[in-house]
Amino acid sequence: MPGPSSKTHAEQGQTSRPKGWAHRHETSIKIVSAAAIAISLVLIARRLPVDEIVEAVSGWVQELGAWGPVVFGLVYVISALAFLPASALTLAAGAAFGLLWGTIIVSLASTAAAAFAFLIARYFAREAVARRVRRYPKFEAIDRAIGEGGWKVVAMLRLSPAVPFNLQNYLYGATRVRFWPCILTSWVAMLPGTVMYAYLGHVGRAGLEAASGGSSRSAAEWALIGVGLVATVAVTVYVTLRARRAIREHEGIAPASHRGGDEERRDGPAEGWPWGAMIAALGAVVAVSVAGYTLVRPEALQGLLFRLGGPPQVTLREAYAERPGGPTFDHGEFDSLLKTHVAPGGWVDYQGLSRDEAKLDAYLARLTEAPFDELGRDEKLALLLNAYNACTLRLILDHYPIDSIRSIPEAKRWQDARWKIGLHTWSLNQIEHEQIRPKFREARVHFALVCAAIGCPPLRSEAYAAERLGEQLGDQARYIHAHDRWFRLADDRSEVWLTKLYRWYRGDFEQVAGSVLRFASRSAPGLKAALDVGRSPEVRWLEYDWSLNSKENEL
Repeated sequence: MPGPSSKTHAEQGQTSRPKGWAHRHETSIKIVSAAAIAISLVLIARRLPVDEIVEAVSGWVQELGAWGPVVFGLVYVISALAFLPASALTLAAGAAFGLLWGTIIVSLASTAAAAFAFLIARYFAREAVARRVRRYPKFEAIDRAIGEGGWKVVAMLRLSPAVPFNLQNYLYGATRVRFWPCILTSWVAMLPGTVMYAYLGHVGRAGLEAASGGSSRSAAEWALIGVGLVATVAVTVYVTLRARRAIREHEGIAPASHRGGDEERRDGPAEGWPWGAMIAALGAVVAVSVAGYTLVRPEALQGLLFRLGGPPQVTLREAYAERPGGPTFDHGEFDSLLKTHVAPGGWVDYQGLSRDEAKLDAYLARLTEAPFDELGRDEKLALLLNAYNACTLRLILDHYPIDSIRSIPEAKRWQDARWKIGLHTWSLNQIEHEQIRPKFREARVHFALVCAAIGCPPLRSEAYAAERLGEQLGDQARYIHAHDRWFRLADDRSEVWLTKLYRWYRGDFEQVAGSVLRFASRSAPGLKAALDVGRSPEVRWLEYDWSLNSKENEL
């Protein structure tokens, strides 16, 4: 029978030490923190425009086409190899690809990361990895247990949070386990957690889409979503707890929180501080605080996220004076094209326009000769509005037939500096965000700039003219607020649904009218009446339809 001298190095010279409160309740802290974070994220998602981030990720994936999942998977593998948390990427995969494909992509990527880390640890950086993992308190016990139980111990460890996911990837390469049993076991054992996080991301996006104002879910649908979420989390937690119990059967691997008070401890200081639990608790405190602030001051955080991910913020000002008797520019060619190929409601006959593209190109060529720098205020703004819309039509024809402007590669869409106006060459983004918004104190331009989508304002069947510019912009604003594609007011005036233009360009409307609702009320008598008697309807956002504004798609 082995005596004290036969103890492993990790057990030699240990002294018995009492455990602190944080160690005893480490598991409970993590569970409560995870629940608090999950609830807080739901509350935050209901208030903040998080769906814009999801839309951006989804748009990026769609633009990559068949390479989207591949690139996403490579990012996942690199992150895991670099010891970066993978949970956020798994959530994003569920939101961007859906539950099934999100799970498949992450499952393959996480397994690939485990395989690469295993090979690195065993063949390419064996000594460096060995030195690192041997400093891990449980390594020798894990190595001994794997030698006895093989892939079964790997499965239990993968199902349990006893050892961090990214560390396990490298750790197994320094043990006696064989490659294929380890990787296949890891793949199967990681599936429950992958499904849970992908489901959370998928459900989160579904809830955001409903909360954005485009649609609402019935109580039965929310009940089914809730039941599915609870079931997914419950199964994952149950499997995890069973795995932890099984691990405890292998002497030396049990998490410290499960070891008896009389068990001998490592020589020197008491067991290390449970940083994982404390980080989880701190994250929960931050999440709860942000969620609470969001419920009280949703507009402030909406504005913050808008500034981080939306169009650039600008200060509206009038940069140009009128020049009576100054130079002008004739938009007759463009006006004729619009009258011929744009139907009431802004629907464009792109097939007919393609037969007249020589006339459109002639107008664009004339823009290069415009005396832009010498034009007065209204002449310059009319030219910029017409130029933006004409360039957008040309952009669509360049790639026609397409279903959406977002089908055009990003580099060739709004960022492409190819459009010549006078002596200048700008991208569509530069025309809007550098030449129009910061140089004209006129927020109604957002109802005149048309990005060839159904959710955009309707394209007028006439060109903008300097002498009628105010009248035309006013007409556009009234049209927007008279059609439920962009504006709806509840019969009891308790809620108002607005186009997302108001969210994306909130700062512009606030600078002109003090608030989004006040600006909208200038063109919506019912909303104005409600505000005038002290009522403030709750703002909801209409879904933005990016389908092409073609006659074939006419609603």
